Amino acid sequence: MPIIDIIQHPNERSDDIVFREPQQGPGEFAFGSQLIVRESQAAVFFRDGQSLDTFGPGRHTLSTNNLPVLSGLMKLPFGGRTPFTAEVYFVSTREFTDLKWGTAQPIVFRDKDFGMVRLRAFGPYSIRVGDPALFIQQVVGSRPIYTTGMIEDYLRGVIVNEFNDLLGDVHTSLLDLPAQMSELAAAMRNALVDDFRRLGLDLVSFQIVAITPPEEVQRRIDERTGMAVLGESGLSIQSDTAKALGGAVETPALNPAQTGLELGAGLGIGQSMAESVRETLAEPARLERTGAIECPHCHATAPANASFCPNCGKKLQAG
Repeated sequence: MPIIDIIQHPNERSDDIVFREPQQGPGEFAFGSQLIVRESQAAVFFRDGQSLDTFGPGRHTLSTNNLPVLSGLMKLPFGGRTPFTAEVYFVSTREFTDLKWGTAQPIVFRDKDFGMVRLRAFGPYSIRVGDPALFIQQVVGSRPIYTTGMIEDYLRGVIVNEFNDLLGDVHTSLLDLPAQMSELAAAMRNALVDDFRRLGLDLVSFQIVAITPPEEVQRRIDERTGMAVLGESGLSIQSDTAKALGGAVETPALNPAQTGLELGAGLGIGQSMAESVRETLAEPARLERTGAIECPHCHATAPANASFCPNCGKKLQAG
């Protein structure tokens, strides 16, 4: 097996988190070999399943100074090029921002207005490898390559479990949840920090884009919102529409005080008219009782024995 003099991983893909060199397994390295680590990378040397050292960006010459655990190999005669078998894992330390989480199955939420409802939620999050050696030991293992797609399902399960626990402690209405998105997202990030750090990861950001109820609950919300927006104007709109269509219109209930005033006014008018009629009908009888007659021409009152009207001068009785 030839000795590897230059160790590097220049062709990193966008979804690569870890890439092992050499791919087929442990390779032959030597003191004096050059290790090239690019920006947003870290290189971890492993030998016999044990991490030896972690290197940051730059060019490193392998020696007993940076790999002291191998100092005993210098006693072996290899012409100053003491070889040793090892593996180098190149770990991307950049931020991965294209990760998504979501509830594959609805989760139960106790709503104070709608009772027990099932909700779905989703959003993006971003991570960064904070401890490369720990991440390899806890997650990657002996895999020669590790991508975001290989860990996304696992992280989604961790997130949904925490989200389920969080909603269990939220005592509010579904209608109030949109105003609390930022607060819930911050609480979720704080709850997930330790879970991610145990894997050697840093949770950089976490967002909740939407929390959605089932369709039947959404319809009830739409109905309630529509009634609240229309209010009393809804009655007017319905009345106008019915008139335009030529249909019967139900008269809304009147204000009690207004009803009393209108009925009182109506009764007063009726009584006044009745009294006027009664007075008109009773006038001839009254005139007869008082010994007077009414002029048939000007309707003025004249003595019963008068021949001519004292008002208009016309003859009162036919002679």
